[in-house]
Amino acid sequence: MCLRIMGEADIPAGMRLKEISGWNQTAEDWGRFLNASPNGCFVAEVDSRVVGTAATICYEDKFAWIGMVLVDPVYRGRGIGTRLLEKTIAFLDEVKIPTMKLDATPLGKPLYEKIGFVTEYEIERLILKRGPEQLSNTQPTDAQRPISNSELEIVMARDSELFGADRSGLLKSLHQESPELTVAAWNAGNLIGYVFGRKGSFADHLGPLMATEVETCHKLVAAFLRSSGRENLIVDCLKSAGISVDLLRQQGFRYARPLTRMFRGKNRFPGKHGELCAILGPEFG
Repeated sequence: MCLRIMGEADIPAGMRLKEISGWNQTAEDWGRFLNASPNGCFVAEVDSRVVGTAATICYEDKFAWIGMVLVDPVYRGRGIGTRLLEKTIAFLDEVKIPTMKLDATPLGKPLYEKIGFVTEYEIERLILKRGPEQLSNTQPTDAQRPISNSELEIVMARDSELFGADRSGLLKSLHQESPELTVAAWNAGNLIGYVFGRKGSFADHLGPLMATEVETCHKLVAAFLRSSGRENLIVDCLKSAGISVDLLRQQGFRYARPLTRMFRGKNRFPGKHGELCAILGPEFG
């Protein structure tokens, strides 16, 4: 087995692995990793065949995200996932990123704990499956106007404060791809909530979602549901965000699986996740 840096030519191999695992990422998502961290995404090869992947994104010099740790089921149990994870950690240590974060599945959590990751907080994935009658009402209302560039900059600044680091480049790429899924809520000129969305391979992904109160959260979720024309929707909620979890369940979302946000190193930039109702996604943070 050999480990090497991932390139654009490896995206189809990455797509094959994520499809085997039933994940929702697209080729464009792989491109976001490669654009953000051209030297920090890796593949494992056996007999010239890509059988594993791992990717990183550095958010300023504050912390980095590790995601897309995938191994072909035929090759599991050989330590390939561990080797890939060690490779990403070595890379991030080399570029002097003090903190590493990831969102772990129950299967992966024991492995991450063994190499020094600790729990920050818990996340719940919720999924909504809509029928034809529900989809017939999926169109934006006249009141849902596009967000302006100046408003988008205000949202980016607020998100940086809540997330703990600037990720405006990533969020802007999502907005450019699906502007109809970006909605902001204002009160007397003050930002009180926002939501972004991402078109996955089989579902639209809602998040990040921020709201200061229940009514705002309800309006943002309702706007997203109107704007998305997909049968399947996914959202990863902070378990502590009771307002969003309860509201989404009322909208028909059902529990799918748990995730655990973990970090390695000193968590000096934890952000202010008290107002965050849902994350961007386990691959991006």
